[in-house]
Amino acid sequence: MIQERKSSMRPGRAGRNGRGHFRGPGMALPVEKAKDFKGTLKRLLSYLKPRKIQLLIVIIMAVLSTVFAIVSPKIMGKATTKLFQGLMMKSKGIPGAKIDFEYILQIILILIGLYILSAVFSYIQRFIMASVAQKTIFEMRKDINSKLSRLPLKYFDLRTHGEILSRVTNDIETISNTLQQSITQLITAIITLLGVTIMMLTISPLLTLILVVTLPMSLLVTKPIISRSQKFFKAQQKILGELNGHVEEMYTGHKVVKVFGHEKKAIDKFNDINENLYKAGWKAQFISGIIMPLMTFINNIGYVLICVVGGILVTQWKIQIGDIQAFIQYSRQFSHPIAQTANIANIIQATVAAAERVFEVLDEEEEITNSEDCKVVEFPKGEVKFNQVTFGYKEDATLIENMDIDVKQGQTIAIVGPTGAGKTTLVNLMMRFYEINDGSITVDGADIREMKREDLRSIFGMVLQDTWLFNGTIRDNIAYGRHGATEEDIVKAAKAAHADHFIRTLPDGYDTILNEEASNISQGQKQLLTIARAILADPEILILDEATSSVDTRTEVYIQKAMTVLMKGRTNFVIAHRLSTIRDADLILVMNNGSIIEKGNHNELLAKDGFYADLYNSQFTSLNLESQVV
Repeated sequence: MIQERKSSMRPGRAGRNGRGHFRGPGMALPVEKAKDFKGTLKRLLSYLKPRKIQLLIVIIMAVLSTVFAIVSPKIMGKATTKLFQGLMMKSKGIPGAKIDFEYILQIILILIGLYILSAVFSYIQRFIMASVAQKTIFEMRKDINSKLSRLPLKYFDLRTHGEILSRVTNDIETISNTLQQSITQLITAIITLLGVTIMMLTISPLLTLILVVTLPMSLLVTKPIISRSQKFFKAQQKILGELNGHVEEMYTGHKVVKVFGHEKKAIDKFNDINENLYKAGWKAQFISGIIMPLMTFINNIGYVLICVVGGILVTQWKIQIGDIQAFIQYSRQFSHPIAQTANIANIIQATVAAAERVFEVLDEEEEITNSEDCKVVEFPKGEVKFNQVTFGYKEDATLIENMDIDVKQGQTIAIVGPTGAGKTTLVNLMMRFYEINDGSITVDGADIREMKREDLRSIFGMVLQDTWLFNGTIRDNIAYGRHGATEEDIVKAAKAAHADHFIRTLPDGYDTILNEEASNISQGQKQLLTIARAILADPEILILDEATSSVDTRTEVYIQKAMTVLMKGRTNFVIAHRLSTIRDADLILVMNNGSIIEKGNHNELLAKDGFYADLYNSQFTSLNLESQVV
C-alpha cells in the first residue's frame, strides 16, 4: 500500500523542560501530579522486577560507598585529637612529649583507603544502575513502539503529532533520567541521612539535639517565601510557553507575516510577552534568592551553638576536640540529603506523571485483531462492493447509512461533494482504517474484516494531494513502494511517471537526499515521485486525491500523463475537487452529509440538473469569470 499522508509535526512547546527540578537556590518549580500515583508507581516498578538482583547489588554498593564516606570524618577526628594531645603535652613541658606522626600517618592512609573504596563502590553502583535504566527504557520504548503500530487511525486523528511525540520521547526521557540518576541519589541521600544521624548521636546526643532543633526554624522562615515565589515561577512557566508559542507561529508562518506586513505587530507582541516574562522571572528569582541567605544564617547560628556547647564539653573532658571537628563535618552533611530528598521527591512525582501518560498510550484500545481464518485473495482483480454499510465516527452520530456501491474491475469511480461530505471516510472504510458499524465491504468477494489488514492494504495504492516523502534519497523514496525493488525497477517507474528527467538534472541524481520537509524539490516534483512510487507498487486498486491542485500548468501536464499511465488497467477511486478532471469517469458518486445522493456518469448527472449539475456549473462559471478578468 502506498499511503500519502502529510506529516504536520510541530515542535513541542518549551516550558515542559525542567518540570520538577529546582529553579533558583532551593526553589522547586510547580510539579505536575499523577492522577493515580500509587497505581502508576507500582506499574512503573513492575518494569524493574526482572532486574531485582541488579537493584539489590546497587543498594549494597550504595550502602558501602556511603558508609565509608560517613565513617571518614570520625576517623579524621582521631588524628586531630592525637595532634592536639601531642601539642598540649609539649606546651606543658612534659618530658619526652611529642606528636605521634606515625599514628597520624596511619590515619591518613586509612582515610585514603576508605575514600578509594567509597569511589569504587560508587562507580560500580552507577555503572549497574545505568545498565538497569537503559534496559528498562529499552523495554518501555519497544512496548510503546509496538503499541503505536497496533493503534487504529482514529487514535492519531484525534491527537496532534506533537502530543504523541511528547509521550514517546519527552516522557520516556524523563523516566530514563530519573531511573539513571535520581534513584541512586535518593538511596544515597537516605543512607547518608541515617548514617550521619547515627554518627552524630555516638559523638554527642546534646549537640545532635541542637542541630535538629535548628531545622524547623529554617523551614518556618522559608515556607512563606517558597509559597509566594511558587506563583511567580508558575507565571514564568506560563509566559514562557506563550513566548515559545508566539515565536514558533511567527517562524513557521513568517511568509504570511511578511506578505501582510505584520512584522511590527509580531515584534510588538513579542516585546510585550518578553517584558512580562522578565518581570515574572525577576520576581521569582529575587524572592527565591532570599531563601539561601536565610538558610545559611540559621545554619550558621546552629554552627555557633554547636561550637560553643562543644567547646564547653571539651573543657569538661566530656568529648574530645577531634569529635567536635567530626561533628561539624557531619552537621554540614546533615542538611544536604534533606534538601536533596525533597528535590528528588518532586522529580519522582513528575516522573510518575510522565509514566502515567506513557501508560495511557499502552492502555489505548487497539485495532480489532485479524480473524484466525483469514481469507486471502490470491489473484486480486479490484472489484469492490459496499453492501448496506452504516458508519459513524461517534456512536451517537451516524455519518453513512445503508450505503450500496458496486464497482467492477477496471472502472474509474469519481467521488465528489462539498467538504465534510464523507469522501475521505469512504476511503478510510475501504482500507479498514476504521471499522464499519453495520453491513459489509468486500474486495473481490472477500469481506475485508476476514482479511489481514496488510494483505488488504497491499491491494491498494494511494496518491494524495498532500505528498508524503521521508528524509532519505530519491531512490529510497521510490523504492518504498515495493520490497526488493531493483535499480532497473526504480528507474522504469520513474520514467513511467515522467520523473526520470528532472531526477537526472539534480546534482546527485537518484542519490539526492530529500530533507525533512522535502523542500529542496518543488511540489510538482514531489507529486511525480509519489506517482513513481505508486507505479512501482503496481496496486490493483488506486485511490487518487486531486494531485494537480497546487502545481503549475506545465507540471500539471506531466502529472496528468503520469496519472494516465498509473490508472491504466486498474480500478480507480478518484476524489475530485475540480470536476473538469473526472468527465470520463465510468461512475460518479455525488456525496453530501455522508450519503450518496446522485450516481451516474458525467452526462447523465448533468442531464438530471441536480446537485452535481449545480456544482459543475458553479465551477465552470467561476472559471469563465476568472478568464474574463485575466
